[in-house]
Amino acid sequence: MPITHRRTCSICEANCGIVVTTEGRDIVSIKGDPGNALSRGHICPKATALADLQNDPDRLRRPIKRTGEQWEEIGWDQAFAEIGERTRTILARDADSAAMYIGNPNAHSYANSLVSGELKKALGLKNIYSASTVDQMPHMVANLALFGHSGLWGVPDIDRTSTMIILGGNPMASNGSVWTVPDFRNRVKALQKRGGQLVVIDPRRTETAKIADRHLFIRPATDAMLLAALLKAVLAHPARPDLPDYIGNMDVVADAISGFDSAGCAAQCGVSSADIAWLADRLVQGPAALYGRIGTATQSFGTLNAWLIALINIASGQLDREGGLLFPTPLVDTVAMTGPGSVGRRHSRVSGHPLVMGEYPAAALAEEIETAGAGQIRALFVIAGNPVLSTPNGRRLDTALEGLELMVSVDMYRNATSRHAHYILPPVGPLEREHYGLFLLPIAIRNFGKFSAPLFEAEAGMLQDWQIMRKLAEAISGATNGRETPRQLLDKLLRAGPYAITLAELEAEPGGKDFGPLRAGRFPDRLQTAEKRIDCAPSQLVADLDRLRTALHRDDDDRLRLIGRRHVRSNNSWLHNSPRLVKGPQRCTLMIHPDDARARNLGDGSLAEVSSRRGAIRLPVEVTDDMMPGTVSIPHGWGHNLPGISMAVAQAHAGASINDLTDEAALDPLSGNAAFSGVPVEVRPAV
Repeated sequence: MPITHRRTCSICEANCGIVVTTEGRDIVSIKGDPGNALSRGHICPKATALADLQNDPDRLRRPIKRTGEQWEEIGWDQAFAEIGERTRTILARDADSAAMYIGNPNAHSYANSLVSGELKKALGLKNIYSASTVDQMPHMVANLALFGHSGLWGVPDIDRTSTMIILGGNPMASNGSVWTVPDFRNRVKALQKRGGQLVVIDPRRTETAKIADRHLFIRPATDAMLLAALLKAVLAHPARPDLPDYIGNMDVVADAISGFDSAGCAAQCGVSSADIAWLADRLVQGPAALYGRIGTATQSFGTLNAWLIALINIASGQLDREGGLLFPTPLVDTVAMTGPGSVGRRHSRVSGHPLVMGEYPAAALAEEIETAGAGQIRALFVIAGNPVLSTPNGRRLDTALEGLELMVSVDMYRNATSRHAHYILPPVGPLEREHYGLFLLPIAIRNFGKFSAPLFEAEAGMLQDWQIMRKLAEAISGATNGRETPRQLLDKLLRAGPYAITLAELEAEPGGKDFGPLRAGRFPDRLQTAEKRIDCAPSQLVADLDRLRTALHRDDDDRLRLIGRRHVRSNNSWLHNSPRLVKGPQRCTLMIHPDDARARNLGDGSLAEVSSRRGAIRLPVEVTDDMMPGTVSIPHGWGHNLPGISMAVAQAHAGASINDLTDEAALDPLSGNAAFSGVPVEVRPAV
């Protein structure tokens, strides 16, 4: 007899409601849940891949141990005992020689988030790396500097705005990123129906740009120049509103950017002065919201970009305004439950990178493994991550991992990274675990919460991710803790939250609990600065404008500039073993403008070699005028053709890794974030 289950898709940030129909352990269908107030029946193709992930024959079901090139299946008790003993031996020689890399899927696991600290404590960790420094860290640094907490995010109120401006983001593929906004297409249709406009600024005519009212090309990695000119235009606008008393030092900012030549900035970024003036007018007239995402963060001026975007929203009167930028009141107040974050408490051993929000740059992991001396990383724990494919110059890291004394991966697959591990500890499948969007619902377009119980009981002999981490911590420390389960901890957090709801009450709502749209007027109470004021001119950000001035006058070469991209049927590196997602046309292609292709004797479907100072890859050519001339695009997360990978579907659609071209030395100095965007490359026919 078929049974239906209403739960949340746990693959990406959108947290879409789904209805899963099963017969026994067979998955009959996965559809959108029209009763979910957040996603309103929307799902994307990724949700249907939950069935592929759950039933994947390549997914590991038991711990495996590597000896040389051979793998053997072992029991959990043996795995924990051996890992504990080997780790203690390494730490006895050097207490600072362990490290952890935390991958993107952990952001979608409330249980991992609540338990991972136990493993960090058992390891005495000073060396923590994560996907944050190849993604959103600049936003977090700007949040801390302006609002007093790295996790205090402003959410564009697309449902009530008149002008939605998106810079370096592609919500048609992502359903939002650090902005949980499922059903984006229909939200845009509603915006346009009420006479509003969607504007997209991007070096590629993305899926989002194709439904926009206006698309403006911008040269890769020049966003800060556009934003400086745009802020100047907003500040000079005759209709600009007065700012509330809790916002200060905008005059200091105005003075700091006064020396920037707006015409020169426009020429450098490729967006005309007329378009910049038009954008400023739309912002000031409002209601409007300027949203910048991963394309703005993965640049050497990533933090400067995030700061300038926030200042433009503030200066134009769109902060804490209905239809502008609003701050959610989530069921679990993650701002209250976590520290604000810090920058520069310590510096990395080899290159002196500042510690940012408790992490060092993921791009610096390889050098910390390679470089001998006190504190050299000898033991690495990778939790649901694949940094060989997701961090810059992955080939260098790939080689460095071979030198580790101990590597442990908590992962479903033997992939490009975990193939180097000495132990792979696989968790249960995606439909055998609970779900609550602990860090994603607090950045959602509505104040909403939903808890999903496991759809299936775990297969015999399998453990949850959090159970693996807890048992690792116990094996290393030698102490058995009697700590609460993640479920019990979540219940306490919900009870302490602004709605004082219990987990039982939330679980009783199959479609989730909706507390309505975001509200204006509450932001001053949410401010976490000591004075309950926003200082618009933090000294470290104002000082970084000098670096931007230098870049503005720097001569550029004529090489093509590389940018990444994402696709709605993909999510980083870990969905490529789903047959239903990788079927159809190749997606790991080199997108190039017709003029640039013609100049290099490349035709559609031909094979190109793309090279940078770090390496070279080969992949098929896709000639399209969706690309800005002078710019090429390769998607991230591919490159499953390395020896030792055991993912049959992914290897059949291996693609090439963009991170064989990116540069680990190219970082945003304020956040440590990788500067992926705008890498200079040569492109020629492959021979």
